[in-house]
Amino acid sequence: MTGRYDTGNGRAQARSYAMQTADTHNDSQSRAARALTGRDRLAAALRAENGIAPAELARAEAIAAIVAGLTDDEEILCGALLFPLMESGALNAERAAELGGKNAASIAAELQRLGTLSVATPSKGSGALSATQAEALRKMLLAIVTDPRLVLIKLAAQLHLLRESKDAPPERREQIAYETREVYAPLANRLGVWQLKWELEDLSFRYLDPENYKRVAGWLAAKRVDRERHIEEVIRILDEELAKAGIKAEVAGRPKHIYSIWRKMQRKGLSFDQLYDIRAVRVLVDTIADCYAVLGIVHGLWHYIPGEFDDYIATPKDNFYRSLHTAVIGPGKLPLEIQIRTHEMHEHAELGVAAHWKYKEGARTTAAYEQKIVWLRHILEPGERDVESEGDFLERVRSELFEDRVYALSPRGEVIDLPRGATPLDYAYHLHTDLGHRCRGAKVNGRMVPLNQPLQNGDQVEIITGKQLNPSRDWLVPSLGYLVSPRHRSKVRAWFRKLDEEQNRAQGKQILERELQRLAIHSVTLPELISEFNLQSADQLYLAIGEGDINVAQITGAIQRRAKPQ
Repeated sequence: MTGRYDTGNGRAQARSYAMQTADTHNDSQSRAARALTGRDRLAAALRAENGIAPAELARAEAIAAIVAGLTDDEEILCGALLFPLMESGALNAERAAELGGKNAASIAAELQRLGTLSVATPSKGSGALSATQAEALRKMLLAIVTDPRLVLIKLAAQLHLLRESKDAPPERREQIAYETREVYAPLANRLGVWQLKWELEDLSFRYLDPENYKRVAGWLAAKRVDRERHIEEVIRILDEELAKAGIKAEVAGRPKHIYSIWRKMQRKGLSFDQLYDIRAVRVLVDTIADCYAVLGIVHGLWHYIPGEFDDYIATPKDNFYRSLHTAVIGPGKLPLEIQIRTHEMHEHAELGVAAHWKYKEGARTTAAYEQKIVWLRHILEPGERDVESEGDFLERVRSELFEDRVYALSPRGEVIDLPRGATPLDYAYHLHTDLGHRCRGAKVNGRMVPLNQPLQNGDQVEIITGKQLNPSRDWLVPSLGYLVSPRHRSKVRAWFRKLDEEQNRAQGKQILERELQRLAIHSVTLPELISEFNLQSADQLYLAIGEGDINVAQITGAIQRRAKPQ
């Protein structure tokens, strides 16, 4: 057993993030040194190639070095070298294939076809993607499903861009940081590439909110000496107790990441000193049985803090992360977080989809890898695409990407992964479209609740159904809070589209007349409302209302805008 302490925080961390141009992970240099010789030969050939500027080659080598910290796959490493040069026009496809091989050139060409995704910062607009941007995002995700290795280069290129943006004009730096925070860091998280996720998040946070970044970095630096001394004592005690128990393990201090600390403080309303995981260690063992044996030893040594134990081995996270997490009152009566996992779990936690290639020659090509690809296919299913706007698509992808999730339980104890704020109605539609359409009520933890009540982690949900499919148009109104997931609203909208057109038209007319009567506004004419929604006739207006494309809130807003002063 070996004990070591990795600080990864405070002023040293802030300084390294500003300066570093190599891999972030502790063993990345050794992994890069083991990179296959094909990459070395290609790099040498590129240096001898005429027409490639030194700055372009330096960028290509920096991106390839980041990828080398994730995989030893020769094709993907050569593709990482070729992609920036093809993108800049320094190499054409034919010459790239001659130098790096057809497969590597094909990978680079595929990445080049994806183009770029530029997300507007809030100061520049609503932050929502345009149709063009949404299509670029969709293309990127589709390409990753086809060849998941592409995401490694895409994330590496974004990380390099983010690192280099420290010298860019403030407006450009903020734009890069914003699109990283909104798309790339969550994507790295959901695909399990945590080795890159942490730096993508921390650098984005540093550029978008420098004041709070420096504040958290300062807190970490101020406590650093005491924290190191405390962690060294914890490692010594655990090393001794695990040796007595005959458990082969590696115990190390766990690096703290500035953005994750800040988010936890904001989410839980805690001060820095109230966080349990500022002092943290990780224990790596060989088997799952050893994980639980270590947990027993830890709880025997120190008093367990109620409510702070999570078994992600029995119930993996939605990104297939597996580990045991516990918090105890450790030496000196100070709170301490301990993570316990196998070496293989740790490999997947750090490398995500990249770990697949590490094990591709053996039998351990993994459920974790397959789960991540299933997730990508799930959010790209066309489903009700014909009735889904680009804004809905973006909102759906964002709700799937971000790690703020809620985990509800079925009556049989199955864990159901939902977006934060999800309701019992979201739960029903998540299980099956027809279950949602037939939903009439819900019980949460044995008690009847409104269908728009947000669920909490651990809530057990039972759906009460009717015999007939009968969703409500009220479910389509976001402000009423029945459905948080835009995917589920698309399912409701699609159902109304399938109803008889005449019935929809009649119901739409009835809804409009009811709203006009409720508001007691008689100065608004039907032609004015038709014009307000850019339609051609009353029939089109009634049909759009009846099918759910225009909801009650939109009708009310249009009537009030067109109302003439009395």
